[in-house]
Amino acid sequence: MTDDAIDYGPLAALVGAWQGDRGMDIAPEPDGTEQNPYYETLTFEAIGDVDNAEQQTLAVLHYVQIVRRKSNDEVFHHETGYWMYDAATGDVMHSLAIPRAVVLLAGGSATVADGVTTINVEAEADSFDWSVAQSPFMRDNAKTLGFKQTLVVDGDTLNFSETTFLDIYGRKFDHTDNNVLTRVG
Repeated sequence: MTDDAIDYGPLAALVGAWQGDRGMDIAPEPDGTEQNPYYETLTFEAIGDVDNAEQQTLAVLHYVQIVRRKSNDEVFHHETGYWMYDAATGDVMHSLAIPRAVVLLAGGSATVADGVTTINVEAEADSFDWSVAQSPFMRDNAKTLGFKQTLVVDGDTLNFSETTFLDIYGRKFDHTDNNVLTRVG
């Protein structure tokens, strides 16, 4: 549940536990492309608000995403981070970390119309505002060039779509993930 005194804005629609089993991961391989059907759990927890430099207040959700291949039930993606909302500006921010020595801060906006919440965020490796940080190994071998993510919440259904733009195996590749999740708690 969310604290009614905190304005989570469009992020309020995300709070809870979600599950989806219709995911498709399109990933790069040295000799082409790999398609991995997957299922996942995604949990968003309202954790309150934070003040920055006594001038900005952000409403914050913490989340954890765990993705498993349908073929062998093994976890192939584990991600954690925060979603933040600045009610004064309408900005939505997403910070994430994955255990491949890659982190990013994406920014964007959200709309709410007819009960449907749509959130769009982006980051680019060389952006001044919304950027990517990665280890030297990843920079040199599997560089993240950019990131786009869209979440659409309609009641208890969450449509999830993201693209990570990579420079890997000597070529540019758009690594995509899409799923439809249902709120389970």
